[in-house]
Amino acid sequence: MKTWKTNWAQSRQNYIDWWAGNGMVITMWEACKKEGAPTIVISEPPKSQTLDQRWFDPTYRAENIHFFLANTSLKGDILPVANTQLGPGSMAAILGASLEAREDTIWIRHNEGFNGELKLDPENRWWKLHLDLLKACKAKAQGQYFVGCPDIMEGLDVLASIRGNDSVLMDMMLDPDGLEEQVRQVNAIYFDVFDQIYDIIREGDEMAFCYFSIWAPGKCSKFQSDISVMISEADFRRFVQPYLREQCRRIPYSLYHLDGVDAIRHLDAVLEIEELKAVQWTPGYGQPQGGNACWFDMYKKIKAAGKSVIPCWVTLDELKPLLDEVGPEGLNIEMDIQTEQEFEQALRIAEAFNYKS
Repeated sequence: MKTWKTNWAQSRQNYIDWWAGNGMVITMWEACKKEGAPTIVISEPPKSQTLDQRWFDPTYRAENIHFFLANTSLKGDILPVANTQLGPGSMAAILGASLEAREDTIWIRHNEGFNGELKLDPENRWWKLHLDLLKACKAKAQGQYFVGCPDIMEGLDVLASIRGNDSVLMDMMLDPDGLEEQVRQVNAIYFDVFDQIYDIIREGDEMAFCYFSIWAPGKCSKFQSDISVMISEADFRRFVQPYLREQCRRIPYSLYHLDGVDAIRHLDAVLEIEELKAVQWTPGYGQPQGGNACWFDMYKKIKAAGKSVIPCWVTLDELKPLLDEVGPEGLNIEMDIQTEQEFEQALRIAEAFNYKS
């Protein structure tokens, strides 16, 4: 792969070491604008005429992504990844929900008339859009950057997006066996969808994932259960943990997205999954973010369980205390900064902990 990222050989090794719990990654999820000349000079595409064009036109999306990445910093371990998101949990649309273009995101509208049937229809409008968008981005990239796997999601979160939270939670009480069967069906379809996506976006065996902009030398994915903040620990172990374990067994480079302080009660069940490689922590709105010292003990606990960690939105002044207290091994640190100069300061701090860029 002849990527735009000039330090890719070192950065690639940093990611491999991080997955193994040995190394450190210094990166960003949100983009940092490249200072000076762009990686390549590209004319900026015209503004979209409609919201549907902005989000649902594969050619338009691919051209905009190409321009965006050419003007994005790739310092440290920041990856050139085409963002192919079609809304968080877009597999719900593939299975019967619908997508709605908004000014700054895509909303998923649950299916009021859902009849309980879960199957992958090759003629589904939104499934065809996923494939067309990925192929358009892959053709545009020409190996110069990765095409990321969109955040299709899985399990209870997909069912909640199709049916609504209330329906899923009611079934948890009134028809738990039926709900389990639906989760099994979603899991089976997930692997089919994921494999088809992987075959389009892979570079050899390697791939990248849009959410948190992660890379791995083989199949990788981000898993989650945001609805878990509404359920008990026992229900998590019944309706989430077994299917998460199967996902981690099938996809060797696995990341669990732990979202919100109310989800911390499920961390022990997550850490019991031997095949899980890493945990990402999102504190949630109104909480101290990932670089705050109040989370250091949780990061140590995750590392002690043999998992790597992604702390997010770490500010420049929080970086050294985090590394001092938690240790650099197994940390993929997603910085919260605005300029390349600030990012270079972060790299200098990390270099004191044997980081190489």
